[in-house]
Amino acid sequence: MKETENQKEMDKKSLTYEEFLNPPLEDFLREAKAQYSFKRQGEYTLEDYYALPDDQRVELIDGVFFYMLAPYTTHQIAVAEIWRQLAEFVREKGGACRPMLSPVDVQLDCDDKTMVEPDVLVLCDQSKLRKQCIFGAPDLVMEVLSDSTARKDLTVKLDKYMNAGVREYWIVDLKREKVIVHDMTQEGCRTAIYGMDQPVPVQIFDGKCQIRFDEICETVRPILKQP
Repeated sequence: MKETENQKEMDKKSLTYEEFLNPPLEDFLREAKAQYSFKRQGEYTLEDYYALPDDQRVELIDGVFFYMLAPYTTHQIAVAEIWRQLAEFVREKGGACRPMLSPVDVQLDCDDKTMVEPDVLVLCDQSKLRKQCIFGAPDLVMEVLSDSTARKDLTVKLDKYMNAGVREYWIVDLKREKVIVHDMTQEGCRTAIYGMDQPVPVQIFDGKCQIRFDEICETVRPILKQP
């Protein structure tokens, strides 16, 4: 039985986003290319982002979709522990700052071309907190490197966070047991590299909060050695 025109139109719409981003469907897409039209990378907007299925993990940066694989257990262990230490410091000292961990959407540039999902963040301006996302730049952002996101975290996101007004950006490298801290709390950007054998000071809290990585390393080292 031939498809009706309405069915064809519905099929075209359903392929626009979900099928384009799902790597296992690449072969199918090659065959379908002649029949269906797609937006090009750089042309996507938040309308496209919100049209994706709930189980499709992506980030939208300057109109480009970046596919995100499910994180490893080591990644999640580090994210949870870093957030816990930040939350305990804020709870003890008080104040308006709020530590959060992924998944949480950040409409970084307050436009319709970028939506990122940092691993850990601290937001001190509560007026940026919306029901659906954080609207604007957090004060502190941390990304825990993984094989699928390392290049984006080290280059694309660094540039975006600096230009958007993030005051401090940490890149946590569990394999090399290093933490790269980009401090934008003062004029310009100062970069420091710490080993995980020492506490790392949080600059937005004037160094009074220090994140310890010794327990994280003890937990993830044997897991990272697994084949």
